[in-house]
Amino acid sequence: MYKILVVDDEVMVCDLLKDFLILKGYEVFTASDGYIAINKVKKLSPHLVLLDIVMPGISGVEVLKDIKKLNPKTGVIMITAVPDQGIITESIDLGAYDYIRKPMDLKHVENVVMLAINNLRVVPIHAILNKKVVQSPL
Repeated sequence: MYKILVVDDEVMVCDLLKDFLILKGYEVFTASDGYIAINKVKKLSPHLVLLDIVMPGISGVEVLKDIKKLNPKTGVIMITAVPDQGIITESIDLGAYDYIRKPMDLKHVENVVMLAINNLRVVPIHAILNKKVVQSPL
C-alpha cells in the first residue's frame, strides 16, 4: 500500500484529502506545517507528499528541498491557491512532480496522484543502461 503525506496548514484541506485518498486505497498521514512534515517524512518514508506551497513558518518550497535531501525518490505534488508561475517552475526544477490548484477538483487530484505513483514505479533508462553496462561481460 502506498503511503501519502498531506501537508497543509488548512486542517479542512488535510481532512478532505485524507478521507478521499483513504477511499482510493492509500495509507494517508497529515501534517499541518512544514516542520511537522519534515519529521513525518523522516519517520514514515512516504512514497508521495502533497505539499502546500504557502504555509506559516517554513514554505513548501523549503520543505520540498528538505524532502529531496532526505530521499530524492519521494514523489512530491505541490498544492497552491495562488499559481505563481515562478514558484511553480522553481518547485518543478527542485524535483516536484506536478502541482494542483486550489480549490481542488478531486478527480484531478486522483489523476495526478495516480500518475505520480506510476512515475515512482518507472525505472529511469539511465539506471537500466548502467545496470547492463555493469553486468556486461565486456
